[in-house]
Amino acid sequence: MLKGIHLTLLVGPAIPIPVPKVMMDMLLNVTVTSAAGARSGFQLSFALENNSPLHTLLILSGGRVPWLRVMILITLNSMPTVIMDGMITKQEVTGSNEPGQSTLTITGEDLSVAMDQQVFSGLPYPALPVEARVALIVAKYAMLGMVPLVIPQIFSDVPIPVDKIPVHEGTDLAYIQRLAKDAGYVFYVDCGPAPGMNIAYWGPEIKLGLPQPALNLGMDAASNVENISFAIDNTKSTLPIVFIQNQITKFPIPLPIPDISLINPPLGLLAPVPKSITLLNETAKLSPMQALSKGLAAAATGADVVTASGALDVLRYGNVLKARELVGVRGAGPAFDGMYYVKNVSSTIKQGEFKQKFTLTRNGLISTLPRVPV
Repeated sequence: MLKGIHLTLLVGPAIPIPVPKVMMDMLLNVTVTSAAGARSGFQLSFALENNSPLHTLLILSGGRVPWLRVMILITLNSMPTVIMDGMITKQEVTGSNEPGQSTLTITGEDLSVAMDQQVFSGLPYPALPVEARVALIVAKYAMLGMVPLVIPQIFSDVPIPVDKIPVHEGTDLAYIQRLAKDAGYVFYVDCGPAPGMNIAYWGPEIKLGLPQPALNLGMDAASNVENISFAIDNTKSTLPIVFIQNQITKFPIPLPIPDISLINPPLGLLAPVPKSITLLNETAKLSPMQALSKGLAAAATGADVVTASGALDVLRYGNVLKARELVGVRGAGPAFDGMYYVKNVSSTIKQGEFKQKFTLTRNGLISTLPRVPV
């Protein structure tokens, strides 16, 4: 599609295979969205004719096969990257009086959609900690290449069978997401790193790791972003207060939780001063360990007052920007230069172009590093 960039599309019931060339020739554009703490999605648009093989390959097959799996790979400078591995959830045909102007739009979501189909309410988990329950549930989907990555809670609480036996509620996805919410964690399915492999992550929103190539602004030939804008929202800075119930008096004890998490180190030198207090009243019903975990997650989220939004051309950037990872910003001035957490990315691939829109966040102004990694 582009010089230096090659798009590969694979479709199949369980194990996707490369689509024929005639199908690739009809592909108009591809859109892929991914965001921290949310389900990823994709959309494919094809030119459709009355005698098009797409009627058999996608429309009729989609009606006969319960799930059609779609995998989208981008090869940039000989390095393949899986940007989506998911299931088709919706197909739409937009007709036209002009021959060859009809379009077929396919919408889908990542493989977590397969976890949201069957209800398993009432299944008991005696003496199993939350982490073991999550790993056990994800193991059902090993045939889809799903591998669990479960981070144990900082404050663990294992139920004693004589007191309480946890039971499954709703679908697998709904139950795992509820467990993540109670622990102040996130759950998502991330494709890769190898084709056909997916990481089912259950844990805190970690803002650590190797940064991606820096985003350069106003640096002449070294500039690799089309535009980027910054915003500071001081109203987001709050101090969460959890309530731990005294087992004897049944009286809730308020406990303020500062943003001191080791997994979310400060990316900005000037941390915001909390402008308000957020009362997490629902934590009074939780155990002390669960309440503290939820308070730490709320403190980390409320500290991200600096936001950056922009767009880039992948061919000029030389890399595929990924959500849920770190990236550096250079050339924006001392207040906004430094490391950021990539909150969400929307990728659009058309004939002759591959562009991305992104949103970055961090918890303060002025970089904590003397030099932004290139």
